[in-house]
Amino acid sequence: MTNILETISPPEITPLVLQMSPAIEMTDEQFFNFCQQNRNYHIERTANGEITIIPPTGSETGNRNFDLIVQLGIWTRQNGTGIGFDSSAGFTLPNGAIKSSDAAWIKLEKWQSLTSEQQQKFAPICPDFIVELRSPSDNLQTLKDKLQEYIDNGTSLGLLIDRKNRQVYIYRPNSEIECLDNPATINCQPLLPGFILDLSTIW
Repeated sequence: MTNILETISPPEITPLVLQMSPAIEMTDEQFFNFCQQNRNYHIERTANGEITIIPPTGSETGNRNFDLIVQLGIWTRQNGTGIGFDSSAGFTLPNGAIKSSDAAWIKLEKWQSLTSEQQQKFAPICPDFIVELRSPSDNLQTLKDKLQEYIDNGTSLGLLIDRKNRQVYIYRPNSEIECLDNPATINCQPLLPGFILDLSTIW
């Protein structure tokens, strides 16, 4: 007999949004320090200066994201043309928003163009490749908007993996969003030559 609790999906979590401006204006340095003091939360800043706070992800989603990072990390080390990042890395996008994704990759020459001080904080750079992995409690539209914001700010390829519906949304500049139903793999060429993301352990 199936336990009824096993069939109930967790409710979707809407990020807590704090309206800061004009009452409080945080500099980039102050926002960085604020995030360091609250490391148990996933904190981002919108282009309008709003602060969004999301609780840590569930353990199962964290495990799937670990597999995603391992795959990207192995390819990154073998390829040598870029540098990879996990979900704890924040980036300051050209529109002023500060975002982080579940996985990211940046071309090596772009990363090396930054100063050491810029690299140590929320680097003023938009990743070339990003992945968002939807957990059961994530709002899908919120993630879609986030992917589009990355594309609008310079990302060349973005993947939104919706484990809940077993779909992958592929974002590229100046292209229609592509939605794949239950794909076994995702070919990330030509941006990441030879990198084929295996979804068998992520679903």
